[in-house]
Amino acid sequence: MNIRDYEEKYFADIQQLNKEEGWSNLVKHDEETRLAWENSNVTMVAEVENNIVGYIRGLTDGAVTLYICELLIKKSYRGIGIGQALLNACHNRYPKTRMEMLASTSSETYYKQLGFRPFYGYRKTIEE
Repeated sequence: MNIRDYEEKYFADIQQLNKEEGWSNLVKHDEETRLAWENSNVTMVAEVENNIVGYIRGLTDGAVTLYICELLIKKSYRGIGIGQALLNACHNRYPKTRMEMLASTSSETYYKQLGFRPFYGYRKTIEE
């Protein structure tokens, strides 16, 4: 497995992973999703045998906070450490930051096993 910095040529593969996962909002809003990737400063993909099998996208100030927006691994490649490798690659690039993210309850066990602790947060869209 190789972890690579994001390049535009990976975007179609990322959208395919989103589609397979059922993250239809990211797929439906293709141009906004593309802009999100272009404007994020933490963007990496995981490649196995010339196939993109996972990705991570986030934002950081480089000093205090590293916020993970999305982490996705293709279902057939889960459980072999790719997600953890992507998280570690990001945190190793910005080692002085605290890593934060929002996650579903179904992934609670996974993140706790990696040493994350829960914290309370809020979310609001412009339409709300």
